[in-house]
Amino acid sequence: MHVFSTDLGIGPARLAREAEDRGFAALFLPEHTHIPALGRIEYPDYQGGGELPGEYLRTYDPFVALASAAAVTSRLRIGTGVCLAAQHDPIILAKQVATLDQLSCGRFIFGIGYGWNLQEMRHHGVEPSTRRSVVREKVLAMKELWTMKEATFDGDFVRFGPTWSWPKPMQDPHPPILLGGVAGPVLFRHIVEYADGWMPIGGSGLVDGVEALRHAAEDAGRDPDELQVAVSFARPDARTLDHYRSLGVRICILGLPHASPEAVLAVLDTYVPLLSDQAA
Repeated sequence: MHVFSTDLGIGPARLAREAEDRGFAALFLPEHTHIPALGRIEYPDYQGGGELPGEYLRTYDPFVALASAAAVTSRLRIGTGVCLAAQHDPIILAKQVATLDQLSCGRFIFGIGYGWNLQEMRHHGVEPSTRRSVVREKVLAMKELWTMKEATFDGDFVRFGPTWSWPKPMQDPHPPILLGGVAGPVLFRHIVEYADGWMPIGGSGLVDGVEALRHAAEDAGRDPDELQVAVSFARPDARTLDHYRSLGVRICILGLPHASPEAVLAVLDTYVPLLSDQAA
């Protein structure tokens, strides 16, 4: 499941309990630290088109919200869908990820993205033209912090000397890292270098994208079967999900509305038959 979790919608703890009780596998929450008040004209890259929905202005911090979800569940995986990694200090973000993975007993999935809101990232001191390189270095730096007793990093955007950082993640060597974005050689090169899979939005171009990702992995000497594909906002019908599965997609993330608890749970219930279809 994916939902914009805000102070005006269903709480993440209740939704997590309801999803786990119905047999769903995971709950993903998005991130926007804030929305610069510049007007719709400043957001030409908003993928939904039209006016920017109000829930973008009110999203909970995903790590705090997911911690509340983890506290009331035992099986449900929890994930960011996606964390805007360029906008974080990598030392602090590494600590947040490792802490959440520990407290959830190894149930965290680290979905990350480059970001689309140019003014939002500028407020964090990130030049949009460099955001892909910034994300790359920050993830590589975090992997050092998660896996090394004494970590160091010396890049163009991230630098730190010998550093101790605990806790380490419970998952070995770290939670799976799924990188979101539109299919292309740069994205796939980054996935193969430092991530564990691809998180596209919807299924458009998925056939060619999955094939291109596998070729990129083979060219880099990496086993393509190691890479997961998790489709965000997958179409909620059995035929489409079967098609995704035939392509090797391992996770299908269905969208839930930003609405009252009753409305969200009603939609959740319409998805329940899809679970038995997939199990069959």
